[in-house]
Amino acid sequence: MTEAPRVRFSPAPTGSLHVGSARTALFNWLYARHHGGTFCLRIEDTDRARSKEEWVVGIQDTLRWLGLEWDEGPVLQSARFQEYLAAADELLGAGKAYACYCTEDEVKARNDAAMAAGRPPGYDGHCRDLSAEQRASLAAEGRPRSIRFRTPDEGTSHFVDAVRGDVRVEWTHIPDFVIVRSDGNPIFFLANAVDDIAMHISHVIRGEDLIDSTHRVLALREALGVSERPVYAHLPLILGTDRAKLSKRHGAVALEDFRDAGYLPEALVNYLSLLGWAPDDGREVMDADEIVAAFDLDRVTHAAAAFDHAKLDWMNGEWIRRITLPELEARALPIARTAYGDALDVDTLRDALRIGQERAVKVSDIVEQADFLFVDDAAFTIAAESWERVEKTERIGEVLDAVIAHLDGAEWTTEGVDPRGVIDGLGLKARKVMPALYACLEGRHAGLPLFDSMVILGRERTLARFRAARERLGG
Repeated sequence: MTEAPRVRFSPAPTGSLHVGSARTALFNWLYARHHGGTFCLRIEDTDRARSKEEWVVGIQDTLRWLGLEWDEGPVLQSARFQEYLAAADELLGAGKAYACYCTEDEVKARNDAAMAAGRPPGYDGHCRDLSAEQRASLAAEGRPRSIRFRTPDEGTSHFVDAVRGDVRVEWTHIPDFVIVRSDGNPIFFLANAVDDIAMHISHVIRGEDLIDSTHRVLALREALGVSERPVYAHLPLILGTDRAKLSKRHGAVALEDFRDAGYLPEALVNYLSLLGWAPDDGREVMDADEIVAAFDLDRVTHAAAAFDHAKLDWMNGEWIRRITLPELEARALPIARTAYGDALDVDTLRDALRIGQERAVKVSDIVEQADFLFVDDAAFTIAAESWERVEKTERIGEVLDAVIAHLDGAEWTTEGVDPRGVIDGLGLKARKVMPALYACLEGRHAGLPLFDSMVILGRERTLARFRAARERLGG
């Protein structure tokens, strides 16, 4: 590569940034950073009815959260309508586009008739060769006027894709297509072609669902007098583990949901980078710098990638253990403040994070499991299913009596409060008793490490909870 590449991420602000779009942004960013290029952000908001300013802001916030800072932009297409309409006029003047006065109902009716007769659907060129007088007459009727691009009558459109190789389609399969709607709004194909030219985009890296549009965009570029083509690389689809199209029924798909659930941006970037790409040495847990150093398009596969929430959970846990305790605290504090408000004690939260870091899958897991630390003993409750575990534990009354006696005089350290020796002395297996002890102390039969939790909670409160549980059992 002789010149540094210029790539762009161009989302439509019609909702939150989802997994597929985030992966596209990431691969563009990685490619630009690997080759010392420029990563541009372009907001494709030509669909005025569906685009919202809150999503424009939200997309940028999410990219920043992921660490995907852009070098140029954001360029808003809504501010460039005149450039698109000027390009459409140029095509009209050159006879490469034409005014179409067909209504949607008329086009649909002719499509239905074609399909009923066994012919392929698509615009039939009804307005393609109208005379100037015919066009003037239709305009005088007040009919809506769109602009259609005149596709070639014969031949093949083809381009070489960096992921998929040679991609070809007969022009007879691509009917004349609208580039400006009857309401005056430019269509994606036209805006895309004009902006990629203006922004000197050298590489277009995007999802494979857009591969068919490439033929139209390339035809528009050539019709506008630009024969030079960007390198196209169409990324594989992201599917659910059931190989169906990824959707909300597979779990969270919006990056904001992952952020709010306590996933780390480092883990998301790491995991998304492996959806359709892998380094040649097979590594999985990598930071952004390591991924940038290894990334290139020649290792992107054309096979669909499966989004596995369990694998992401594993990777997020790995990243939780990679970051320092102060970093973990910074990530957890916003979640904890929302959860506990004025009851939150930052020092206690820090202790909970310290003991929970080794086991946690999500930051929010530790915050949630630490709830027993931030509730008054009078308001402390034990989940119904966990209390049922307590009641079913063999000789639980004897166990609690022995544990209370042990804790009353124990050295208040993790090793000192450990009651397993007492339980062994009763002839019971500690692993069968521990869920009940968890429930009595933390309100659920599994959670933060039990002995460390006792130390954090303190002797008085720990004993109060075990005594309350023993009293509740009676006998």
